[in-house]
Amino acid sequence: MQRDMRLDGADHPQVVAVPPVIYAGAFGLGLILEGLVRTDVPGSTLRFGLGALLLIVGIGLMWSALRAFRAAGTHVEPYLPATALVTTGPYRFTRNPIYLGMTSVYLGAGSLSDSLWILLLAIPVLALMHYGVVLREEAYLTAKFGGRYQDYTHSVRRWI
Repeated sequence: MQRDMRLDGADHPQVVAVPPVIYAGAFGLGLILEGLVRTDVPGSTLRFGLGALLLIVGIGLMWSALRAFRAAGTHVEPYLPATALVTTGPYRFTRNPIYLGMTSVYLGAGSLSDSLWILLLAIPVLALMHYGVVLREEAYLTAKFGGRYQDYTHSVRRWI
């Protein structure tokens, strides 16, 4: 068993917030900003087509990743302990398919809502996800699964 490096000894990554809350909070803030200062995303036909495509791809990616978690019998919630290392399904191609899916859904919904604010807020969302969630989860999984996780990180990209 690997040594637990977290100060409070909790068996879960110490993420700054639950990822859906990060995305939903940014989306809500974007809507508020849109109400204060109206913006438009150029290209209505392209915007709708791209937005719909991003929504479909994102939902499909998240659904596939959640199925892989269920099949492995482990928790998807970052506030619960990981009981298995998931490397099947979309995890064969990316270490973060759920977060890629959430980002795709966020960008698709932002595009469909015609809000430049929402799309611009994707930048701080991705920074917060990287530093406040992903890196913390990686440290947790390294401590929990050791060499198995390290080998996985060397063979599968973090994002795409």
